[in-house]
Amino acid sequence: MEQFSLNDPALKPLAEKVRANERLSFEDGMTLLESPDLFGVAQLANYRREELNGKNTYFIQNAHLNPTNICENTCRFCAFKSKEGEEDAYRMSISDVLEKAEEQYYEEMQEFHIVGGLDPRCDLDYYEELFHKLKEKFPEVHIKALTAVEVDFLAKKTGLSLEKTLQRLINKGLGSLPGGGAEILDDEVRKKICPDKISGDRWLEVMGAAHFVGLKTNATMLYGHMEKNEHRVSHFIKLREQQDASGGFQAFIPLAFHPINTEIEGLSNTSASLDLRIISVARLMLDNFPHVKAYWTMISLPMAQLSQFYGADDIDGTIQEERITHAAGAETPMAVGKNTLKRLIKEAGYTPVERDTIYNPLTTKPAETH
Repeated sequence: MEQFSLNDPALKPLAEKVRANERLSFEDGMTLLESPDLFGVAQLANYRREELNGKNTYFIQNAHLNPTNICENTCRFCAFKSKEGEEDAYRMSISDVLEKAEEQYYEEMQEFHIVGGLDPRCDLDYYEELFHKLKEKFPEVHIKALTAVEVDFLAKKTGLSLEKTLQRLINKGLGSLPGGGAEILDDEVRKKICPDKISGDRWLEVMGAAHFVGLKTNATMLYGHMEKNEHRVSHFIKLREQQDASGGFQAFIPLAFHPINTEIEGLSNTSASLDLRIISVARLMLDNFPHVKAYWTMISLPMAQLSQFYGADDIDGTIQEERITHAAGAETPMAVGKNTLKRLIKEAGYTPVERDTIYNPLTTKPAETH
């Protein structure tokens, strides 16, 4: 049986729960976030990670497309948004998005990741046409698009139910939803950081509707701003309960807050220890989530590599051009090659597994590095 080297006595009863595959409580989550023994927490998370996914670490070849940054919301943490008429505001025509997709496309690409602002002129008809034309031009590429916030926006604009809105988009090529817009699923915190955004309960409702119509989705948490440990643990438990109910979440993706060009002042970037701890605690609390992702564009490639020892079994993808985090001052590359991702995984002693959006492995052989 796995032997853990734990310097914090408070972790020992949690280790027994982890070994027995017992669900951790709110109090357990607080213990994990507050324990001085980060390496002990990491050992528990890595045990759970390897129980679920062995030594496999997943990655994908993908591209990000952001059709508009015009947004009706006023989220204080967002450096990407603009209002109509502002200098940095943009809205891409369907042909512009197709041209950008053509620039980024290459034969091995698996996924277009498409998110943007809440732009009244990018309505349901716009996205139906966009998805239809993307699938016409790139029939083999999966469309992962529209946060729960965007889906809610489109549904309200058309007066349709969530399910009918999603079904119309599915009919035109939508394959899955990303996990954005969750931020912190506590409405008191949301009032401070994103007062116009849908409630935490509504975010969960949209995801439940997506799962009901057969879509897989991800889930996120934005951390390192105004939230406290109790909000983080509550967030994990709400996600876990939704997964119990609807079962469509594939991966949890922690999003480290970047403060540059945002309206939340006086904060610095998250620390390495916080980034690693959030990944570890997520892996332990989200017992019904298959995967936990280290999003390298927010925490850096070296941190994503290290995160494999702290519970992460996915380091995202090639991306091609990331704009949202870089608007908030991210200093990571805009894109990365697949051989770099494979090398980072393999150097840490894990097995690179290239996947599609819904985690089907694209090869059964251990990936080679160059």
